[in-house]
Amino acid sequence: MQDTELLQQALALESPWQVDRCAFDSPSQRLEIHVTFNKGGRFPCPQCGQANCPAYDSQERTWRHLNFFQHITYLHVRTPRISCPHCGIKAAAVPWAHARSGFTLLLEKVAMTLAKHMPVLAIARFLQEHDTRLWRIISHYVEEARKREDFSQVSQIAVDETSSRRGHRYITLIVDSQAHRVLFATEGKDAGTIKAFKADLRAHHGKVKNIQEVCMDLSPAFREGTAKAFPRAKRTFDRYHTVRLVNEALDQVRRQEQKVHPELKGSRYLWLKNPGNLSGRQQEKLDQFRSQYLETAKAYQLKLAFQDLYLQTADDAVAYLRHWCAWAAGSGLEPFRKLTRTIHTHRRGILRWFHSKMTNGLLEGINSLVQAAKAKARGYRSIRNLIAMVYLIAGKLDFGWA
Repeated sequence: MQDTELLQQALALESPWQVDRCAFDSPSQRLEIHVTFNKGGRFPCPQCGQANCPAYDSQERTWRHLNFFQHITYLHVRTPRISCPHCGIKAAAVPWAHARSGFTLLLEKVAMTLAKHMPVLAIARFLQEHDTRLWRIISHYVEEARKREDFSQVSQIAVDETSSRRGHRYITLIVDSQAHRVLFATEGKDAGTIKAFKADLRAHHGKVKNIQEVCMDLSPAFREGTAKAFPRAKRTFDRYHTVRLVNEALDQVRRQEQKVHPELKGSRYLWLKNPGNLSGRQQEKLDQFRSQYLETAKAYQLKLAFQDLYLQTADDAVAYLRHWCAWAAGSGLEPFRKLTRTIHTHRRGILRWFHSKMTNGLLEGINSLVQAAKAKARGYRSIRNLIAMVYLIAGKLDFGWA
């Protein structure tokens, strides 16, 4: 078997395409494969699909292919422009690459598979390509896959933000709580991000009236955005964010009191940890603090009691929260008095958890994946790249291959 016949079979080329010749340059470790088409070959129109269109003229194009062993491989192809009776002169489509790409489909598939697990810069070094070209591949496939997304069955969403880089820059993530996938990611964390998702939802066959449940933190921007975009949806305020507000109030009490009791310095995590997570020495130290009747110890009791809210039944939770708020408001601890007003204002969304059981735990998991990928890549040059990576990692996109 001649080398051209071997490469013809390896590339799975069918008539009218054929390998014309090949050249191997050992010093530069390059394999150049030259492909042409048979005289009189006919091609379908890439625009209307009209079959058996004749070649009008041709030009040579080059595609980077998978390596041949360790050697960089390029396809140099005499590609025709066809004459279509309906569309005129058009460049013929080729079976090994999509339009306007400089890579073959097989190489792009490898790059996309690696991108889920490796930093793009590392893939670029491995493939001996510039990372900017690889980001174009990722963006292309993510955008094309998102065009095919169908949000018609989406009824429960969760909303949260994650940092995109230092300097308080964020992207907002919106996930399908039932399908466990990222639906939408966009720059910012204001009310406009929810409005942008509403438009994206409709563009993907989703309906505003179908959104029955929304889970989020107590961010004023997200509250305003969801109220306007999805007025019929019931809102659940994420329990972990709510407990975090209680922890913040506890720490404010500790920081105020340590001015009088300096022994409280360095004890922050003793108070913020749950009892079951304390070591024996930490528990002993905490018991010593609690025996001194400190204001911080009183705040700690309020924290533990608030966490017990989520152990109540739906019927008991309303009265339990009312009693907790009365206790916190009368505690004499100013941070808890302020917190009580916040909780009272948003009690409906807090208590909604007992019916929806929705949390942002899924989003926290996705956020950790995104931050891990960002750390591994040592950041991304643009927010567009970060958003493309979010969809790639957590969007469960269908790229059209097995």
